[in-house]
Amino acid sequence: MFELKIEKDFAGAHNLRDYNGKCENLHGHNWVIYLYVQGSEQQKNGILVDFKTLKACLNSILDELDHCYLNELPMFRELNPSAENLARYIYQQAQERMDWSENPTARVSKVTVFETATSSATYWE
Repeated sequence: MFELKIEKDFAGAHNLRDYNGKCENLHGHNWVIYLYVQGSEQQKNGILVDFKTLKACLNSILDELDHCYLNELPMFRELNPSAENLARYIYQQAQERMDWSENPTARVSKVTVFETATSSATYWE
């Protein structure tokens, strides 16, 4: 089994609803995202999925989140924009948007979202 990882960051603000503490106030993070893709079969060229393909997919997702107040985006109007929910959202979007024609046996294996250098949430199915 092979696992690939790419990393990208974006800046975004949020506040946590139904939270008793400072994070209920509007604040921002320089979020760092790790996107992992897994598969057991390489293409003829020895590549599981081209890193260029992975980066294009993650960029398309993060471009919609970058420099936004996450609570105002449709996907987070009702759902708390926590690190956990952000990880799940990015995972689901990447799985949907990825061009799997290069290698239909590959899939997104997990997404990790860091809101600080020492605090992260990971989502996988």
